[in-house]
Amino acid sequence: MVTTMNDNKKSAVRYVPAVLFLAFVFGMAIWFLFTPKKDYSSSEKRYLQEFPDASFESIADGGFGTDFESFFADHFPGRNMWVGFNSYYNLAIGNNGADGVYNCSDNYLINKPVSENENYIDRNIGVIAEFKEKTDKPMTVLLAPSTGYVASDVLPLIHNKYNDNKYIESAKAFFAESGIDFVDLREPFKNAYEIGNQIYYKTDHHWTTRGAYIAYTELCKSLELEPVSEEKFVKEAHGGFYGTTYSTSGFWLTPPDDIEIWKDPELNTQVKITEGGKTSEYNSLYFYNHLEEDDKYPVFIDGNHALTEIINSNAKGGTAIVIKDSFSHCLAPFLAENFKKLTLVDLRYFKESVSDLVKKENPDQLLCIYGIDNLATDTDLAWLK
Repeated sequence: MVTTMNDNKKSAVRYVPAVLFLAFVFGMAIWFLFTPKKDYSSSEKRYLQEFPDASFESIADGGFGTDFESFFADHFPGRNMWVGFNSYYNLAIGNNGADGVYNCSDNYLINKPVSENENYIDRNIGVIAEFKEKTDKPMTVLLAPSTGYVASDVLPLIHNKYNDNKYIESAKAFFAESGIDFVDLREPFKNAYEIGNQIYYKTDHHWTTRGAYIAYTELCKSLELEPVSEEKFVKEAHGGFYGTTYSTSGFWLTPPDDIEIWKDPELNTQVKITEGGKTSEYNSLYFYNHLEEDDKYPVFIDGNHALTEIINSNAKGGTAIVIKDSFSHCLAPFLAENFKKLTLVDLRYFKESVSDLVKKENPDQLLCIYGIDNLATDTDLAWLK
């Protein structure tokens, strides 16, 4: 009798893992069905997959299944928790950088270097040189080194090599042969960092306002302009900034950055932003509504737009067209001190002829401002013609 009861208990216990597993699966399914579906992930800085349209064609060709998998992954219950768990698990087992971001000392999150064999840097350097020759305008190129190159002391012991020296030396030599001035920020940034300046954000790949100001002073040397003294600016610090590196890393326990705005009380500018054929006008270089968001970097000139014009009629300098990525955004307020008109062109969104724009605007100067990693991975410079 006792043996029979023990056998029954053992038999029942065998089913406990299966019951728990089924309860977990059905519980997650119910959680998934009844959890509100968001359109945008503020932590990942991207729009989430919408529920796919079901049609005979999409089901037959497999498109519906693929899109539904993306939808399910984007809206999986507790997704941020699982993403973070995965990142910290990889870190714990020694796989730092598994998701493309190194968790570094001093709370830095730094993107892994661009692959040396899979980038477009040589092609893009050539495109810029061809454009300069075609337009026959004075051109100056400024490339921001990568965070991993400048802040190499915080990197994990085992990491991939940052090839900034190789890329920048190659660009510098090629541009010299093409009659293009080049601003080399390696030494100024390394020196400033070594004496305690934070040149890059810890949760974002962009340079800080301090870094942008150093770049501005070096650019002014190349252009033979007088940079505005740092003492002229009123500095505002705003906390709670989580940048794009943070959003892709899954390292959710990393503390936020402060973001600084350096305002010149005497600077009076007009800003025109063109997107989708519509132009809007503003009286400020700073868009404070973005300070309410996790990613506060668009506080500078409202972030990414096809065409942005900044007019300062009191400036002593002339006009310039700036072919750029987002590194130029917090640099633009400094440049506005010296140029009567800046026209910022973002080739990710501007698909018209830049040569025609140069003919129309007839600028005194062409500037090309990119982060070195962006230049290496950019596929839109082909539109520079």
